[in-house]
Amino acid sequence: GESITIAPAMTLSDTCYQEMRNMAFKMMRNLGNFAGGCNVQFSVNPEDESIIAIEINPRVSRSSALASKATGYPIAKIAAKLAIGYNLDELKNPVTKTTSAFFEPSIDYVIIKIPRWNFDKFPGAETTLGLQMKSVGEVMSIGRSFQEALQKACQSLEIGRAGLGADGKELKNLDKIVHSLENPSWDRIFHVRDAMALGVPITSVQKITKIDRWYLEEIKDLVNTEKEIKRYQIENIPLDLLRSAKEKGFSDEQIAYLMGQCTDDDVFAKRTENGIKRVFKMVDTCSAEFPSTTNYFYSTFDGENESKVTDKKSVIILGSGPNRIGQGIEFDYSCVHGVLAAKEAGYEAIMINCNPETVSTDFDVADKLYFEPIYWEHLIEIIQHENPVGVIVQLGGQTALKLAERLEASGIKIIGTDFKSMDLAEDRGLFSDMLKELDIPYPKYGVAQDADEAIKIANEVGYPVLVRPSYVLGGQGMVIVINDEDLEKAVIDLLGNMPGNRVLIDHFLDRAEEAESDAICDGDEVHILGLMEHIEPAGIHSGDSSAVLPPFSLSENVKAKMEEYTVKIAKALNIRGLMNMQFAIKDENVYVIEANPRASRTVPFICKAYGMAYVNMATKVMLGENKIKDFEIKERPTGYAIKKPVFSFNKFPNVDKALGPEMKSTGEAILFIENLNDPYFRELYKEKSMYLNK
Repeated sequence: GESITIAPAMTLSDTCYQEMRNMAFKMMRNLGNFAGGCNVQFSVNPEDESIIAIEINPRVSRSSALASKATGYPIAKIAAKLAIGYNLDELKNPVTKTTSAFFEPSIDYVIIKIPRWNFDKFPGAETTLGLQMKSVGEVMSIGRSFQEALQKACQSLEIGRAGLGADGKELKNLDKIVHSLENPSWDRIFHVRDAMALGVPITSVQKITKIDRWYLEEIKDLVNTEKEIKRYQIENIPLDLLRSAKEKGFSDEQIAYLMGQCTDDDVFAKRTENGIKRVFKMVDTCSAEFPSTTNYFYSTFDGENESKVTDKKSVIILGSGPNRIGQGIEFDYSCVHGVLAAKEAGYEAIMINCNPETVSTDFDVADKLYFEPIYWEHLIEIIQHENPVGVIVQLGGQTALKLAERLEASGIKIIGTDFKSMDLAEDRGLFSDMLKELDIPYPKYGVAQDADEAIKIANEVGYPVLVRPSYVLGGQGMVIVINDEDLEKAVIDLLGNMPGNRVLIDHFLDRAEEAESDAICDGDEVHILGLMEHIEPAGIHSGDSSAVLPPFSLSENVKAKMEEYTVKIAKALNIRGLMNMQFAIKDENVYVIEANPRASRTVPFICKAYGMAYVNMATKVMLGENKIKDFEIKERPTGYAIKKPVFSFNKFPNVDKALGPEMKSTGEAILFIENLNDPYFRELYKEKSMYLNK
């Protein structure tokens, strides 16, 4: 689970591959009466190709999902049929629909999986990779070559990289690079490239990392291409070099960075004028040997385009990228239901995502699936090819939301809440001005560019204060501080990690209760999906809190205020679709902390608790097909539902387990209770303030 995985196998000889296959069959046949999916792991000695079997798992595994997305062959679906008594030769291949399921998929492209780690959330964690799995998600990319797939995977990771390097974020310190090569962590693959860029010979890198020389030579070739590009400017770069760079997976952003004095848009314009455009190829399990009707595509710069555009009105739904803390599988739930709703409303639903663990990247969920990084350059070429009615950005978490500004600037319609309203909700200053006009209370705050300014603001708003960068999800970098000295340190740290960002300083309502609401707005009417009260006090990130639906201790007066504020703000922000609101409650006063103009982490929880397809409703409202009054909203069940966070601290023994404004949970569970005398609820409530760390 911690390894970078590649298919097809690039550095195994055919004899070794066949030998492994025979061994795997032998192992499976000796398990006794067995039908279904199976996973076998081997170790191969690179010197003489002798093989040792490590383990066999007679079930589908983490890599089955990856293998299904990599080949298009739906392993779990076929395995389930085998388990109930079908034989392989009786089943059809669901992708081609004409060939038998009793065949081994062959692929005419390369896939790479890179895990996604979140060590930044766990200061003090042991970041060296080893026998225990520590990654929280993964991305997969598809390309025509190893180099293209590798760079696309780096763009998919959502860590602000434009590819494998050549983006201004390289390490230049040789000692640090060598240390990283010797002690593999999440960023070692980048440092392999950095080492070569500094002139470290391939043999030395191979000696330290034991990575097969073939891969190292491919990475070295990328470094050579970078050097070649650096010799030119946008006006005089030879077109064959530009085409070759694109075929090797270089993004426009990287090429612009290497040449200097131009932007990625300039590179994009230059290459598209000269016919260097992406084409879309089909994933069909059989290397195009048989005709296939699948609508599962990846982009490349080689050959003919296989993605046919239909006459049907289409809509693009942006996925949420790799699972990570603060943005996990709950956004995929929203994306999938958004796709299904768009199909029901008569649209051709097009999904763009790069996460192999999700349902949204199943080839039979959307009408068309593009397995691509959620990265501007890939997105804009798909939009130009498909020419959709618009793009839905409010279901894919912050990943999708971040692209709204460029969509707006390029004149592409954003379906649902428009960019202006989203920006208003995200911009603390504008949002607070709006609250003031609506006469809605909010904690005092200020925006600072540096530490001195921050101290001045903190003394005006009053300690304790909550310090955070603007525009983040999952509370990244948030801290609560109680004096000037701590504040100065926090601000310097934040600006060091995110240069150019501004720091928000809010008065922190100490010992306040926290609550939230989710709502749908169609322009005329606002329907509140649910109000939730957090058991833990304000100051603990909402993703780490146990949320109780409906509230269990708030007065009728407070609940009425929460509803009133939700309706007012939804209308003022001109919301079309979903919105989430966070509140702090102290002495019967309700303060608005923030509004998020998108599907939130708690939407799936409310849908499951109340048995309502709210994302389906919201999508049809966004598309303008329906109003809220067209839907039948059934009576809410009695009792309470609790959203309970799940933590993975056992993977990080040295980490501070105290909870605070930065999110640390890796999942959640749902619990139904009939009333507040439930022993489980009493226990949770008793522990409520044990977690809060100052």
